[in-house]
Amino acid sequence: MLRILTIASLFPDATRPGFGGFVARQTCALAALPDTDVTVIAPLGLPPLLGRRHPRWRALAALPAREAWAGLDVHRPRFPIIPGLGAAHGPLLAARLLPYVARLHRRLRFDVIDAEFFYPDGPAAIAIGRRLGLPVSIKARGGDIHYWGRHRGSAGQVRRAGRAADGLLAVSAALKTDMVALGMPEARILVHYTGVDLARFRPPADRAAAKRSLGLEGPVLLSVGALIARKGHDLAIAALPRLPGATLLIAGEGPEAAALRAQAERLGVADRVRLLGRQPHEALPALHAAADVGLLASASEGLANAWVESLACGVPLVISEAGGARELLDRPEAGRIVARTPEAIAAAVAALLADPPAPETVRAAAERFTWPRNAARLRAHLAGLVAARGG
Repeated sequence: MLRILTIASLFPDATRPGFGGFVARQTCALAALPDTDVTVIAPLGLPPLLGRRHPRWRALAALPAREAWAGLDVHRPRFPIIPGLGAAHGPLLAARLLPYVARLHRRLRFDVIDAEFFYPDGPAAIAIGRRLGLPVSIKARGGDIHYWGRHRGSAGQVRRAGRAADGLLAVSAALKTDMVALGMPEARILVHYTGVDLARFRPPADRAAAKRSLGLEGPVLLSVGALIARKGHDLAIAALPRLPGATLLIAGEGPEAAALRAQAERLGVADRVRLLGRQPHEALPALHAAADVGLLASASEGLANAWVESLACGVPLVISEAGGARELLDRPEAGRIVARTPEAIAAAVAALLADPPAPETVRAAAERFTWPRNAARLRAHLAGLVAARGG
């Protein structure tokens, strides 16, 4: 039996069912493997008591300290955070989790720690592993390296955790290169691709009917991602005047929502832009089913789950040269990699709309990404770290 402690600050809860859903799906697949026991710590960062009056924090504070989530045993210890001072969150999380995990370990006897996001999970996992004598793996997903790995207050913590970890995971080979550039040991980094549920994400029998079910007609473009500047939703909107008759769906929430609405109004395309807000993962297959092209002009990525889900639904992509884009789009039918300009985006979309590839050939690019394969590779990696320690 391999006993794994997974630490995941990105993990769903009742107030945020889609938050870190990819981590939950990976962890469920891991726990389903034979001779594998997984305990999840999904810590909740909360500000000082006065700050918790905001509805967002009140809802998090009301969550149970422990619950079953999709069949997993999930612990939700609280730790203090200081909004706007993320550099302090690694040490604060470590201080809170050290005694908590030590108590669990006396009862459950973990073999290995699996940290699922580099910051603040990684530095906390290293501190716990040292205290308890356990090997530690840390997974990098993109923003944790590209932002926290370069942020003045946290960059040192990220680099030290990367050098101290027994093993490291990267969601793409491109991200692995970025980790090595930060000084992390290349020999310890394994590329660990995401998965996709190929039974749920599949080409529709009738894409026109899928459009009608959403009140749509004509070409449909779908962009899935947080409404933050680096995702490039503004570039997608700026491309729309060059794509007459096309409708752009944007699924996500974030601080750029008002600016994106204003931009669409200014460009005269507000009637062809739908900001859908945060969508539950269960709603995404229907959105992909209605789309002709998936679109995301990110400044940086690891390897976006939304990319893989789009391909699995037979929807070709137009994406920027970010993260694992070239690892995913390994055939012309899968889509186009373009410069982050409205002109380049519009030209690539127009080309795909004029000569769309067969959905089955698009889907073929996603068929190597499955959750069972992802879980088996993760288990082998973690078991290898235990064996290397003589466990």
